[in-house]
Amino acid sequence: MEITLDKKSKTEGLIKIKLTEGDYQPHVEEKVKDFAKKANIKGFRPGKVPPGVIRRLYGKSILVDEINHLLSHKISDYIRENKIRILGDPLPNEEKSTAIDWDVQKDFEFEYQIGFIEDFSYDLSNKVKIKTYKVEVDDKDVAQTIENMQRRHGTEIQPDTSEEGDTLRGTLEKPDTEFRDEHVAITIEEVDKKERKKFIGVSTGTVIEFDVDKAFPGDNKLRYLGYNEEDKVTGTVRYTVESISRRTPAPINQELFDKIFGKDVVKDEEAFRTRVRESLAEEYQREAKHFTNHLIEDYYIENTKIDLPDEFLKTWLKRSAPDITDDLLDREFKVYRRQLLWDLIKNKIAEDHQIKVEEPEMVDRAKQLIASQFGGQALIDQLGDRMNEIAVNYLTNNEGENLRRVSRQLYEEKVLNLITEKITLSEKAVSIEEFTKLVQEHTH
Repeated sequence: MEITLDKKSKTEGLIKIKLTEGDYQPHVEEKVKDFAKKANIKGFRPGKVPPGVIRRLYGKSILVDEINHLLSHKISDYIRENKIRILGDPLPNEEKSTAIDWDVQKDFEFEYQIGFIEDFSYDLSNKVKIKTYKVEVDDKDVAQTIENMQRRHGTEIQPDTSEEGDTLRGTLEKPDTEFRDEHVAITIEEVDKKERKKFIGVSTGTVIEFDVDKAFPGDNKLRYLGYNEEDKVTGTVRYTVESISRRTPAPINQELFDKIFGKDVVKDEEAFRTRVRESLAEEYQREAKHFTNHLIEDYYIENTKIDLPDEFLKTWLKRSAPDITDDLLDREFKVYRRQLLWDLIKNKIAEDHQIKVEEPEMVDRAKQLIASQFGGQALIDQLGDRMNEIAVNYLTNNEGENLRRVSRQLYEEKVLNLITEKITLSEKAVSIEEFTKLVQEHTH
């Protein structure tokens, strides 16, 4: 047997394998004998079928299976022994494979296209500077949040005419086209301020004509009007109001306190506002950490030199999933490529620093996830050792997907924690409004 690697570039190559009869025939003969012992063929007693009959009836399929089995193992061994960091899977040269005459040939040649990356380095030092944000909650934020809570827990009425904050429901049509959606809800406060007056003071049956791109700039039109990008509805549309709903805010009292934070957790308005402020701060602290992690990911993707075999990856993706069209691949490949780069960097950092996720860590995380849904730490304390069993069951359910998800989360957290310990983070205080704008404007 002869195996060679023909490098076509820094990221692509061909693994060539030459097989002679001596490489595979002993395996074929062994399989024939084993088959003869188990075969049940009319005219022969079980286990007494002559090998010659097996060769005549099943010889070609046994040969193909054994050669494929041999190739699979030898390619894997070659890649591992030569420390080739491949991406995807080796792709066989289908044209050469189709041309094989399995009835006549004794010697075979196979080719496999591979995509790989060369070794790369990354900077994990205090020279890497990433900005992180501390989101400060002010009185205005607390008041706005409480107003939202009051509205959410208030009662709904059906007024005759619309006001700011109401929700309209009706039918949206595009003149001179077939587009028609009978179930469109428009929350007036989500309409652009310059266009909002068209939706205020209207009653049931009113027909509103408006420019959809002006009323819902950017992605808003897709999010709030609920149609797909493929519909490409732009310009003037006609909206017939069929109902108006308004939520009257719930009063700030013990009933509202109990609905938000649980029975008797908060006893007065001052404590209620304090808890709202604390909850907001915790929420935005999590958001800020998530955003920082995203900025770290951006930095390493942009500043780590890795050459990828783009054309190979596109070919491999199309062969792996035949339903992927060229258009879909063109649209999604950039996202796939970015995630692949981050996975490569993340995995190399983990490998270099021996980062692993152990079973007890996954069980502890599962316990936290379960407890967060059913009473917090008190549930863990109450159930004691029984909680371990519940956590293990959770990890093994859903065909192992829960286990994989928890493992991925812990793995990425460990890598990001290591990175944040090594690099320089400079903190900047921002308001909720400033932070929200930063997140919205952030693009890749």
